[in-house]
Amino acid sequence: MKYVIGVDLGTSAVKVLLVDETGQVVAQASAAYPLAQPQPGYSEQNPEDWVTGTTTALRQLLADSGVAPAAISGLSYSGQMHGLVLLDRAGAVLRPAILWNDTRTTTQSAEITAKLGERFIAITRNRPLEGFTLPKLLWVKENEPELFAQAAHFLLPKDYVRYRMTGQLAMELSDAAGTVMLDEANQTWSQAVLDAFGLPARLCPPLITATTNVGSLTPAYASTVGLTSATAVFGGGADNACGAIGAGILRADSAMVSIGTSGVVLTYEPTANVNYHGQLHLFNHAVPNAYYSMGVTLAAGYSLSWLKQTFGPSDDFTAFVASAAQSSIGAHGLLFTPYLVGERTPYADAKIRGSFIGVDSKQTRADFVRAVLEGIVFSFRDILAIYQANGRDFKQLVSIGGGAKSPLWLQIQADILNKPIVRLASEQGPGMGAAMLAAVGSGWFADLQACADSFIAPQTVYQPQPANVARYAQLYQLYRQVYAATQPITAGLLDFQ
Repeated sequence: MKYVIGVDLGTSAVKVLLVDETGQVVAQASAAYPLAQPQPGYSEQNPEDWVTGTTTALRQLLADSGVAPAAISGLSYSGQMHGLVLLDRAGAVLRPAILWNDTRTTTQSAEITAKLGERFIAITRNRPLEGFTLPKLLWVKENEPELFAQAAHFLLPKDYVRYRMTGQLAMELSDAAGTVMLDEANQTWSQAVLDAFGLPARLCPPLITATTNVGSLTPAYASTVGLTSATAVFGGGADNACGAIGAGILRADSAMVSIGTSGVVLTYEPTANVNYHGQLHLFNHAVPNAYYSMGVTLAAGYSLSWLKQTFGPSDDFTAFVASAAQSSIGAHGLLFTPYLVGERTPYADAKIRGSFIGVDSKQTRADFVRAVLEGIVFSFRDILAIYQANGRDFKQLVSIGGGAKSPLWLQIQADILNKPIVRLASEQGPGMGAAMLAAVGSGWFADLQACADSFIAPQTVYQPQPANVARYAQLYQLYRQVYAATQPITAGLLDFQ
């Protein structure tokens, strides 16, 4: 039996999967690392923590599985998107990585819009929002000019980890699209964007595809983790692209809802010839010559994690979520908007903050848990509304991530979104997508669709309940009013942080 490894480099931890030729996960391991927030709106990590965490997790994976290193054909990656890693000429990291959920770059985002306007969207197919990499580069250039002058290259998180494991400097296409420095249609770095902001082309590493064989592990790294230096290493993909692959979203009639730290509604796009007018992101896919569109809720699972850490830090997480069953539809009159760190879709607003509306002395903690679960899914309904306004509809949605682990939450998704929600038999999200890229790269399958046909199967379908759908439709009309009503208030409150 042969095996591949999928490395899923997330925001709070790295998770590694060992997958056999039938698609079965035979072992998994993870390692957590810290997140630094030195100022309000800042979000940073030390790239060395990613490397250390990945090394620790891989060593544990091999120890737990007992699989001979020679039986492992290849390894690939999924990575948190947009994070800026700056390297000097010697390949050393110059500063902590600025992450996807960092919102310090409002000024730089406005500068991009003022200079290029609609031309920017035409080239990159996206608005220059704070979370993307280009505004971060400009922030460093404007605020840390001496450090920026030392920069020879920039990388994204998973590409940096791959660089440390192989010694090969490159950036994979689906992740590069999230820098908003890419000419997406032509799959090249945009010289027009670089010229407009005085960025030297030397900063941009060579582009590779998700299944590109970049070589093998360095002998030193292979020895450190216990793999052979012959283990093939493949480019990998952006976490959302890999999540879509791992969920089998490889056709335009299907879509995915993903609840991780952030939340995503995503669908496959066979060409770049779609125009969502910047309301949704459009990125190059990890699938060759394809694209995907998506809307993003910045603090989906993070909202639930925050609630638990604040009000139930010692509770079992599964029991904490399940306690929402003690409440009912509408959480006894309580609404929650998941804008804890700003929002991206449909409100590109770094200053908006979350709200509980309708707090009543009769409510219990279970009502607050229920309100958070419902509020996160209402934010997904906002995203689906954009797709529907552009003539897109989906027969069913595949749920992955934290929202796929709770039967109660899966039913809430079906009822609020009014779509059948599919739970997969083996839900491993982006990590499985990364393993599938390694499997295809290793020649096990002709393409990703053939791999998905073998690796992915539904387990349960949650059908929307008509009475619940009607009740949630009423509640959603109230939810839609909260942003406009609270936006000036929460913006003003930022002065008191």
